[in-house]
Amino acid sequence: MITSFRDEHSFLSNFTSSPFVYADGKTYPTVEHFFQAMKTTDAIQREEVRLAITPGKAKRMGKKVTLRSDWGEIKERVMEYGLRKKFDIPYLRKLLLDIKGVKLIEGNTWGDRTWGAVHNGQNWEGKNLLGNMLMKIQNEL
Repeated sequence: MITSFRDEHSFLSNFTSSPFVYADGKTYPTVEHFFQAMKTTDAIQREEVRLAITPGKAKRMGKKVTLRSDWGEIKERVMEYGLRKKFDIPYLRKLLLDIKGVKLIEGNTWGDRTWGAVHNGQNWEGKNLLGNMLMKIQNEL
């Protein structure tokens, strides 16, 4: 089981450099930049997030954008799209396939029980949507 997307498994993190071109013709440097930018339909805000100097900055900016009305309905599809683009990159795809069969949990200490899971001392609690999406994509590859 992999429960931390850091160090040797940092390639699983949405903060990992994984530039790809979206349908708008613009390059998004990480999945995090893409995901946070897609939270809004405001072209100026989207561009500011896309150009954020770091994925951490993009994440912070994404919390302040004008949230699109359909975000709750599309956010999982947006994440999966970004992950698929990321793992179209051959060296990242190889790293993902090299750990096939290992359960992936986006363990965290900041309380994210939607995209990740939090360890309560005995068990992991959370939906772990990111880990589950990664394993789904891994199986499809």
